[in-house]
Amino acid sequence: MKLKLNLQKDPKHTELVSCVGWASTNELYSVSDDHQVLKWDYQKDETSSVVQLPKETYATDIHWFPTGMMGSKKHSSHSEQFVLSCTDGKFLLVSRIGRVEKAVEAHKGAALGARWSYDGTALLTYGEDGAVKVWSRTGMLRTILAQSGSPVYTASWSPDSDQVLYASGKTLVIKPLQPSSKPFQWKAHDGIVLAVDWNGTNNLVISGGEDRKYKVWDSFGRNIYSSFLHDSPIASLSWAPDGQLFAVGAFNTLRLCDKTGWSHSLEKPNTGTVLKTSWTFDSTHFACACGNGQVVFAQVAFRRLEWKNLEATVMDSNNITVKDILNDSKEHLEFHDRIIKASLAWGHLVVATPTQCYIYNSKNWTTPATVELHVSAVNLIKQTEKYFLIVDSVSGIQIISYDGRPISTVKLPGMRMDSLSHKTISTAGNTIAIRDKREEKVIHMFDYLTGKEITEATIHHHMEVTSLALSNCNPSEQLLAFVDRNEDLYLSQLKGYTVGTAKKPVSLGSMVSSICWSDQGSLLAGMQDGCFVVWCQPAIAYVDRDLIPLTTIKKQGSEFSKSPQLIQFVGNHCTLRRSDGILITTSVSPFPGMLHQLASAHKWEAAMRIVKEPMLWACLIACAASARDLETMETAYAAINEIDKVQLIREIRNLPSRERQSAELAMFCRQAHQAEAIYLQAGMVFRAIELHLRLFNWERALEIAVKHKTHVDTVLAFREKYLQEVGCKETIVKFNEYNKQITIDWEKVAAKVSAEEEKERT
Repeated sequence: MKLKLNLQKDPKHTELVSCVGWASTNELYSVSDDHQVLKWDYQKDETSSVVQLPKETYATDIHWFPTGMMGSKKHSSHSEQFVLSCTDGKFLLVSRIGRVEKAVEAHKGAALGARWSYDGTALLTYGEDGAVKVWSRTGMLRTILAQSGSPVYTASWSPDSDQVLYASGKTLVIKPLQPSSKPFQWKAHDGIVLAVDWNGTNNLVISGGEDRKYKVWDSFGRNIYSSFLHDSPIASLSWAPDGQLFAVGAFNTLRLCDKTGWSHSLEKPNTGTVLKTSWTFDSTHFACACGNGQVVFAQVAFRRLEWKNLEATVMDSNNITVKDILNDSKEHLEFHDRIIKASLAWGHLVVATPTQCYIYNSKNWTTPATVELHVSAVNLIKQTEKYFLIVDSVSGIQIISYDGRPISTVKLPGMRMDSLSHKTISTAGNTIAIRDKREEKVIHMFDYLTGKEITEATIHHHMEVTSLALSNCNPSEQLLAFVDRNEDLYLSQLKGYTVGTAKKPVSLGSMVSSICWSDQGSLLAGMQDGCFVVWCQPAIAYVDRDLIPLTTIKKQGSEFSKSPQLIQFVGNHCTLRRSDGILITTSVSPFPGMLHQLASAHKWEAAMRIVKEPMLWACLIACAASARDLETMETAYAAINEIDKVQLIREIRNLPSRERQSAELAMFCRQAHQAEAIYLQAGMVFRAIELHLRLFNWERALEIAVKHKTHVDTVLAFREKYLQEVGCKETIVKFNEYNKQITIDWEKVAAKVSAEEEKERT
């Protein structure tokens, strides 16, 4: 990936350009010390003057009011204005045509910056007087958020607009808007911090300062990346809205960096200090305000996409080259409109432009399917084997088939679609999983065919979820893996849509930083405490947790370096990107994937023929439990010398009815609720009651007996016997009530139990 720079032969400004800001993807406004506000048409390469500022007014920052919030036009009356902060301590609210709507005295000394919140409800200013202030949209002071003893050179809003990040000397401070909340701060640099930015999509912070370094932080102040020393202080930096890239500016230096910190491209334009950088809404290019009067346009080019034997390169804003490395063939694709987003997977290339979405099949590059788009910026494209989804702020999440047919639209009320990223939305099979930005502990599930939420399958975790991924399995076998704020990895097993529920999440491990499912669906890869780990059959956690270590492959090695990220897992090959940007590939045994495919086809004999080691026998146990094949489970447990479990499986096999076998297998897998449901659905009320008596779940046993008006005396009898054995008195109110009404007769109880057993045998 590289930058293509566009510099003017003759600068339009005669003095240094202090700030730049995009009004739309093609329209840029620049402000200079020559007091001119110029409008640039990026597509037509034209420039016009908007307004001449007063001679005593020198601008320090410009920021356009955010438009199209949450897919609505709620703030449309304010979308045509921008804010200018000035050296005289004022900030100006200015219309698109250059009319100053309001001037507000904000700071003593220069106002060094002004930023609208992501939701457009508030305005942040900061200045030489060390004050950080929050204003209403109309310019009314709401609060003085902080008062520092030194100038505040930079500040930024949090993604949810309820916190502010600002720099105080060498320190970064996060201050919540709530008056009683305490600020959180940490030393970030060895020199004064000059620039920060907090991304609304990936929730990461970047900072740069006079120590000539830029750094990447998470929202808890943990350092992710620290750069080497540059030749001059870092004067500016800014995130691309989609959170994948950021730009860094210094003296005669412009750098394009990945979100994890490593550098894609370094340019050395002769422009003096790059004072400000500003990205377009679609993250395809950005503009720079430079010390010599230049306004530099930088376009991101040579983006490379890979999938199996295909490699697609976005050469520039209108051209893509596709190469097949198997036959060394090349295809050149040209587009009339600017390319916003592109994705390559599952044998299809999906390209989004401002007006259309092009869908190419790898078998036919000449006639793509097309879909009309009604937005200027697509935030995200996610592909599955049968369909793909497009995320934008206006239409929400559109589900589209590869032949160009719209399937459904997903809309989650109140959610900012531009906050979704590859880590917070996942789709596979019939399911779409989304982490709620408003409540980060909640994961919502949607049906791709209807776009409707499956409310019964919603997961409420006890801690904020940072990333999630759905497996590429059949709906009845589908798994959701997610990582929370403590870097603990959890697994949730989803059921079919007829039930629409998810099993309680179970923990697979801790200190997990990155996860990725294989395209075959059964293998889950992750980076755990610096090691590359593959869970060959994660579903074993719902069958026999003792076998989790046996089904896990762990690779240790210095080649992974610090904090690598998993890119893709195709077949038995996993691609990782190290913290220095280098791509490395590692492989695992192909047999777990082959075993899963054979088990999915119920080819148990063929599956057992390829099993030669304990790890594969343990994987086979999980597959057989999912298919309720007790014979295969018994054979597999015997192969790994789990004699006690062999005996238990044999007892389950000898039960007289299929329903009892299924229910007891569910109990073997620690799924008491499922076992109860099987018994009740089969009309075996006594067995459902007996199940809870075995678990000493007395209240639930009594509840079932009363509801079905049978075996109430049986429950009371076994409860009384239990209390006599432990030497305790009855303390449960309901049992005391029914003991007064019913006389326990053990002969009748024994006769009823015998009758139930005889009924099952016949």
